[in-house]
Amino acid sequence: MLPKFFDAHTHANLEAFKDDYKEVVSHALSAGIGMVNVGTDKNTSLRAVEIAHEFENDPVFAAVGLHPTDADEGGFDYDYYKELALDPRVVAIGECGLDYFRIKNNELGIKGKQKWAFEEQIRLASDVQKPLMIHCRNAFGDLIEILTHNSKLLIPGRSGVIHFFSGTKDEAKKLADMGFYFTFGGVITFVRDYDEVIRFIPADRILSETDAPYVTPVPYRGKRNEPAYVIEVVKKLSKLKSIPVELMAEQVLKNISECFNLKLT
Repeated sequence: MLPKFFDAHTHANLEAFKDDYKEVVSHALSAGIGMVNVGTDKNTSLRAVEIAHEFENDPVFAAVGLHPTDADEGGFDYDYYKELALDPRVVAIGECGLDYFRIKNNELGIKGKQKWAFEEQIRLASDVQKPLMIHCRNAFGDLIEILTHNSKLLIPGRSGVIHFFSGTKDEAKKLADMGFYFTFGGVITFVRDYDEVIRFIPADRILSETDAPYVTPVPYRGKRNEPAYVIEVVKKLSKLKSIPVELMAEQVLKNISECFNLKLT
């Protein structure tokens, strides 16, 4: 099937969906929604690949990588992730990046461990020629510095995705100039903090996501988030960009196709 909407960053591979992931994925597909399930460590990355194969005749894909908050637990196993990354159902490397939100005074050199794991995943993305799926929280200065230093390893025009983008317009411009796309999720339906940067970023660089099971959009607040709810995100994006919902959805699919090298339109 060709999807009408797309959840570029979701987690039906996590424990929250262990009992009903099939129903959750099937529900989204029946609503015309494709998705990328994103790994955060070895187990969840493998699970994302397994689910992608279980639904291999549908637009269900995987990203494999090590989340920055897990980077201090054993480091990054390059060979393990490379074997997963070579799978044709894997479309991106991540969820990788930097997260300084809970780091105080850089205890135990955690920032250095995160930077090392991130650079290893940049190298892996270059090795397998797949874009990055980046998580960044309270660390855009260091993130942009690392990406600039490794710019020769990035895939021209489709370097990757800055998931749940929370940076400034200036940071968005620098990242867009490096070939990155930006996802926005349910939070934009109930706070206004992201309105200005969404209006600033060109529509051909914007993707929709849920980050399910987290950050459920209006009108489903209080429930577990799931990929089917990405439609609410697209509706809000269309309002902020002053683009009809149908055209916003079509633009997102075009962007997804280009970023992940898929044929979805």
